[in-house]
Amino acid sequence: MQLRKIMLIAMVFICCVGIDQATKIVVRAEISVGVSYSWLHDTVRLTHAENSGAFLSLGGQLPESVRRTLFSTVALLVSLVALIAALLMRDISRNQVIGLTLISAGGFANWIDRVTNDGHVTDFMNVGIGWLRTGIFNVADMALMVGIGLFIFAAQKTPENR
Repeated sequence: MQLRKIMLIAMVFICCVGIDQATKIVVRAEISVGVSYSWLHDTVRLTHAENSGAFLSLGGQLPESVRRTLFSTVALLVSLVALIAALLMRDISRNQVIGLTLISAGGFANWIDRVTNDGHVTDFMNVGIGWLRTGIFNVADMALMVGIGLFIFAAQKTPENR
């Protein structure tokens, strides 16, 4: 395994998890649950939400024991599989390695929330125009989405273009 690859993975992983956790600490300390702040004519909102479900609160209505076990276990397993793949897969591009690392870091950062925050994930960002808005999300969610997109986009390139 190349040292450069390991260093890249470590840097992306640590920065992503660190930024996610730092932003959540600030949100929990400075914004009460349910309170919103708006900028740029309501294009960007910060709203403190504690999400017991998965992406966009999916599964939030499941019984607590099922939800905690399912989401904590799945998040950790996906994170570990993505990290192991980033480390061990050969013949993948640098962008695919970064994509897998972002997926791993995003899942791990939300897993940290679930085990330290009574089964909840702290969400706080919302963007949109008028009625067209995203759900409330966090830095880990962005890392997951960017990682998936980057991995898929990079995988579509031919080996000669990597």
